[in-house]
Amino acid sequence: MDRDPAPLALALAAASHGYAVFPLGRTKRPALPSPHRSPAPPVPGKPPVPGERPASGALPGPGAPPVPAPHAPSGSPCRGGCGLPGHGVYDASTEPAVIRALFARAPWASGYGIACGLAPYHLLGLDLDTQHGADPLRALAVLGARHRFVLPATVRVATPSGGAHLWFSAPAGRTVRNSAGRVAPGIDVRGAGGYVVGPGSRTTRGVYRFLPGAPPGPPRPAPAPEALLRLLAPPRRPVPYAHRGSPVEPERAAQALLRFVRASLPGERDTRLYWAACRVGEHGLASRALAARLVAAAQDTGLPAHEAARTVASAFTRTAPRPAPGNARRGAAPGRAP
Repeated sequence: MDRDPAPLALALAAASHGYAVFPLGRTKRPALPSPHRSPAPPVPGKPPVPGERPASGALPGPGAPPVPAPHAPSGSPCRGGCGLPGHGVYDASTEPAVIRALFARAPWASGYGIACGLAPYHLLGLDLDTQHGADPLRALAVLGARHRFVLPATVRVATPSGGAHLWFSAPAGRTVRNSAGRVAPGIDVRGAGGYVVGPGSRTTRGVYRFLPGAPPGPPRPAPAPEALLRLLAPPRRPVPYAHRGSPVEPERAAQALLRFVRASLPGERDTRLYWAACRVGEHGLASRALAARLVAAAQDTGLPAHEAARTVASAFTRTAPRPAPGNARRGAAPGRAP
């Protein structure tokens, strides 16, 4: 198939500025499949599709038998430790020879990904998605006013869906995790182990392009404000219990969990409420009175009462003690909270 030279050239240009890159396909997914996935068996009577990527990471020649996929190392999932390409963001490199070899294995690549969280910039990406009625720009402005930070001028990339990517750098040793909608609806975070689509990449939806407004010179992300980094950190959960079933002072534990619920931000309210209600149920504190207090705390964050009540009821049901076999009362509803 004819190779489009643009993705490789764009990836090499990004690498020359210190960004670790790897090839992407038109769906924004890594172009090279995992070497640990067994090749799909051929479909009888189905001719090969021109330009269709093979099922394994290699490019077998005409008539060559399928190459068996190697096994991943034991323990945690392989992240490139086997030495073979096909591990997505963990293939990312700034070395031109490595990048050329990756793209040589993926002639169908139409773009490139930029790994986040790596030196020298420890890139942090904010994906502002305007789909599904979200207004991420307004949400970001509200968060800035609430937490007292102003976003500096930085690299901005227009996405084909009408949204934008904002690039920032984080201090070394400050890990920011990936999240989707936790900070606010329409705002996804790309941190360690994640990636952003490189400008110039072509996808099924369109092309990613640089937006004006960044500081002059090479595309370098501005440092993220400290208040923004604190906001992006995983929420600290209260630990009023030593372990499941340990004795606790009920009101003290309830107050800690209610504070945890009231500290919720848009995009995490239901998740935090469910977590708190599960802790209540696990430690035998479930009651109609405490359920009402949890619902009221969730309403203070903007969660509708009926949604909050449903979430609390679901958590109580999930964590309610199960009667021993043969001891359940006939006609009683097992798992019903008092």
